[in-house]
Amino acid sequence: MTGKLRDLTVNRDGTQNVTVTVTSDFTKTYDELKGKEVSVEIRKAAKGRSKDANAFMWAMCSLIGRSLKPPVEKEEVYRHAIKAVGVYTQTQLLMWHIPTVKQRWESHGTGWFLEVVDDVPGLVGHKTINLYYGSSTYTVDEMRLLIDWLVDQAEQMELPIPLSKKEEEEMLERWGKR
Repeated sequence: MTGKLRDLTVNRDGTQNVTVTVTSDFTKTYDELKGKEVSVEIRKAAKGRSKDANAFMWAMCSLIGRSLKPPVEKEEVYRHAIKAVGVYTQTQLLMWHIPTVKQRWESHGTGWFLEVVDDVPGLVGHKTINLYYGSSTYTVDEMRLLIDWLVDQAEQMELPIPLSKKEEEEMLERWGKR
C-alpha cells in the first residue's frame, strides 16, 4: 500500500513513533496486528508497472521461443533476455552457501536467478556470483532496454513485431506513469 510520512516523534525512552497516512483501508489489518510485533519497511513509492508493457514483453518471449528450432519455453527466452541486458548484483559467496542462496533468490520469480561466474582469486572456496533481478523491479529505462533487446532479436529472426515503434514508445511511457 502507499501513503505519506506525516510525523516522527521521539519518546523519552529513545523509541520513535512514525505516523503514516495511508491511501487504502487498513482497519482490518490494524485490528489483526494491533499490539503484535510486526515487520516494517518504508521506502519511496515506485511507479507501478504497465500491464501492457509486461504483456508485450511476454508476447515477444513467446513469439521468439515458438520460432526457434526446437521451440523453447517463453520463460527460457525471458531468462536469456534478463541475462543479456538485465539488472544484476555481483558478489562473492562461500561455495557451500550457493545452493541455499540460489533456492531463496530464485523463489522470487522467473527472472530471478543466480549465476556462478568464477572462482575468487586468493579466496579458497569462494565463488563470484551474479544475482539477476526479475523485470517486476525494473525502472522504465530498464524495461525499455529489455523490450528493445527482445524486439531486436525478433527483427534479426525476421519475425513480425506486433507493435509499431510509436506504439511501443507509448506503451513504455505508460509504464512510467502508472
